[in-house]
Amino acid sequence: MALVTGMWASKTLAVAHELDLFTHLSGTTGITIEACAAHYGIAHRPAEMLLTACAALQLLERRGEHYGNTPLAETYLVRGRPLYFGGWIAMADRREYPAWLRLKDALHSNRPLTWNPDRQASLFDGEDPSLVATFWEAMYALSITTADLFADAVDLSGVARLLDVGGGGGANDIALCRRHPHLQATVFDLPFVCALTRPKIEQAGLSDRIHLAEGDFFADAELPGGHDAILLSKILLDWKENDCLAIIHKCFAALPPGGKIVITDLFVDDSKDGPVDAALMSLNMLIETWGRNYTAAEYRHWLVTAGFTGVQTVRFEAPAANGAVIGHKR
Repeated sequence: MALVTGMWASKTLAVAHELDLFTHLSGTTGITIEACAAHYGIAHRPAEMLLTACAALQLLERRGEHYGNTPLAETYLVRGRPLYFGGWIAMADRREYPAWLRLKDALHSNRPLTWNPDRQASLFDGEDPSLVATFWEAMYALSITTADLFADAVDLSGVARLLDVGGGGGANDIALCRRHPHLQATVFDLPFVCALTRPKIEQAGLSDRIHLAEGDFFADAELPGGHDAILLSKILLDWKENDCLAIIHKCFAALPPGGKIVITDLFVDDSKDGPVDAALMSLNMLIETWGRNYTAAEYRHWLVTAGFTGVQTVRFEAPAANGAVIGHKR
């Protein structure tokens, strides 16, 4: 029953977010059912049902006749908060839920459903600009809630210059630069992604330490040099195995002797029977991309194939990642 009704909970959250309910309630004593109905121009019955459902999901809490944000909602669902998660909610609701309803089609076609590969050269080609912006806001939202936990788990204290390949949004770079005052980072991504990333870096006050390099890791002959570590965070799951290996080879070529590569993602277990979040994210890649969520063993094999040594896996638990595979270039 919990599996069957999972969509009910996620859609309740998505609609409440779309109505800006949590932002509206931020800093207030809460809202009554009557005031909610009047504010949104809806009847008393649906207003009561929405507030009750949000309270049951621990997004709101009842205070007498008023409903107010829980600490969870205040932290993650209020626009402008540092850990605001709304971009991911909006993207899932607008882009992914409709495709998930056609999952059987994806199983038979083995093709993405959120975009048309016959008409679009890439995921974002010809896409609605507002949806593209929402997508990258979602990627930032997912990454920022994971970045500090990643920074806790992976020791980059000896790294002076980090190249974040496909690091649009800059969430990891922001977290890492705050953690390591000596660190300089470069986000390498497509031009329009760099444009969307720049405000995030400026808002963090790190424009002097986090730089942007426009490029395409497939089209460009080589990656920017001059870095002693390369980060691939939630990048390789978008691509087929051969493409992943090609990207890793370019990373190896761009690193100096003594450099290292860090791949962090939501890894499927080596036994390929879990965990649930990674397995379902992998199915999400079926409707979105040509890739899947890979195992740590697969990443270790690719790193060794590319020439990296001393390959190790570090485990941690976060919303968008559960570990990192690290390799070194002699």
